[in-house]
Amino acid sequence: MLALYMDHHVPRAINEGLRLRGIDVITAYEDGASDMDDSALLDRAGELGRALFTQDDDLLAEAVRRQREGIAFSGVVYGHQLRISIGTCINDLEIISKAGEPEDLTNRIQFLPL
Repeated sequence: MLALYMDHHVPRAINEGLRLRGIDVITAYEDGASDMDDSALLDRAGELGRALFTQDDDLLAEAVRRQREGIAFSGVVYGHQLRISIGTCINDLEIISKAGEPEDLTNRIQFLPL
């Protein structure tokens, strides 16, 4: 199972919905990391062995930069906040988490919806 680290831009309803489905979720707020910049937040997710879910375009750009420069990261799942519903986010993240392993997303970006 793949554990998730949630960027501080993610709506609370997504975090709660995932927890109700038994998904291991930690938010940046809960981790005391809500004030970290995007690079540090991505590093923190990696330190914890979690893929980072975000709806932040700047964080997506940081992941793309790392891919281009060959800088390792634990993986990013991205869903644009205006193009995907909360319910679809929850369903897709549940699938990714329950079907995946951490190495499946290492140095990768997965876009939602699936």
